[in-house]
Amino acid sequence: METVSALTVKSLYKVYGNRADKAVELLRDGAHRDEKLAGLPVTAAVIDANFEVRRGEIFVVMGLSGSGKSTLIRMLNGLLTPTHGTVEVDGVDITKLKPAALRRLRREKISMVFQHFALLPHRSVLDNAGYALEVAGRPRAERRERAQQALRMVGLDGWADKLPQELSGGMRQRVGLARALAAGTDIMLMDEAFSALDPLIRREVQDQLLELQAELGKTIVFITHDLNEAMRLGDRIAVMRDGRIVQIGTAEEILTDPSNDYVAQFVADVDRTRILTASSVMERPLGVVDVNSGPRVASRVLRDTQTSAVYVTGRDKRFLGTVTADEAARAVRDGKQNLQEIVSTGYARTVADDTPVADIFAACAESPAPVAVIDAAGRLAGVIPRVTLLSALGSMSADATDDTTAPGAAVPATDPSPATETARTAPAGSGAATREVPAQVAAEPPARLTGEPA
Repeated sequence: METVSALTVKSLYKVYGNRADKAVELLRDGAHRDEKLAGLPVTAAVIDANFEVRRGEIFVVMGLSGSGKSTLIRMLNGLLTPTHGTVEVDGVDITKLKPAALRRLRREKISMVFQHFALLPHRSVLDNAGYALEVAGRPRAERRERAQQALRMVGLDGWADKLPQELSGGMRQRVGLARALAAGTDIMLMDEAFSALDPLIRREVQDQLLELQAELGKTIVFITHDLNEAMRLGDRIAVMRDGRIVQIGTAEEILTDPSNDYVAQFVADVDRTRILTASSVMERPLGVVDVNSGPRVASRVLRDTQTSAVYVTGRDKRFLGTVTADEAARAVRDGKQNLQEIVSTGYARTVADDTPVADIFAACAESPAPVAVIDAAGRLAGVIPRVTLLSALGSMSADATDDTTAPGAAVPATDPSPATETARTAPAGSGAATREVPAQVAAEPPARLTGEPA
């Protein structure tokens, strides 16, 4: 059975003015809102928006002021009526609901956190947190209990009897978040919810939201004009410009494959090492053996690949560790039949496949062998030699200043084939030819290049 998305938006338009229907026709034909619509007394705020929000994800809508993002979010809960198109919540088209049914849907399915807190100044923090439940007609005891629980979630336990003016800006924003949580809806809309906060408080509240999301798994549509906030919070991001959504994707997809020059310029100053992950720069390991293979097999693989260690996997390709050339040679002399007794987890460092590139440098510096990249199931997904990480860093720096790769630039680490470097196999001037040495070999200490058993 196909799962219904939490939110589905289809061909959504919002045009203000007396000739809105005519404007929609022109916009459908490709007219720009500021050019060919100049003769009509209209303002096109949202143009042909199409997207789905999956259950349990944070979907960020990002754009500059005037891009249409706040208008878009207000159509998702019926605060604004679309000029054209549909908005489905759990499969129900809310554009066709009567006012009473729409109000009930807001109470039961969608809550909203506003940019400027929208707290009632004469009510206590507890009463503000439980206000949505009061509007829904819940008994006093129930709404106080749920409001107290929500305040504990956002770190405001003990502040229930205070008035909003006695709280800092960050704390007041947490009250707004608690109010949305207390409502118990599955979908939360957050319109520039953190933009009025100071940078340090803003990051603290972002952390709070991510922690709550990990615990509760809400469906969140988050509006922001802050690129770093979008990259940090969003499972997926929709970039808006002039009322249109110009790209939807993960932070990594938008950084590495922008849909047009506007998006490329928009993300040009982002610290890519904080967004791109180990899975973006890893390459296929040269030497992988099963734990039930003998040390002679490991020695042969070491000779063939000219690496300092082989990566050992068990059932379902789960990563168990490494075996070095010296360890394999000793096992051959001792007559061992498999690698179970000699596999080690201390030689090569490991990182998860979703580890940011910025957090991999220390592991690469400490690891004699290329760092092993492990997926969520514990399987060996790839490896990251030092030279590959440095090449990736060089590529990121080049991309940040110029969308094209300059001649002679490092090979991007996302190339599906292992990166190579040219290394001489004889002293300079001997007349011997050069040959290609895999990056995993070039990155290792020279004394261990051959991997020959003793």
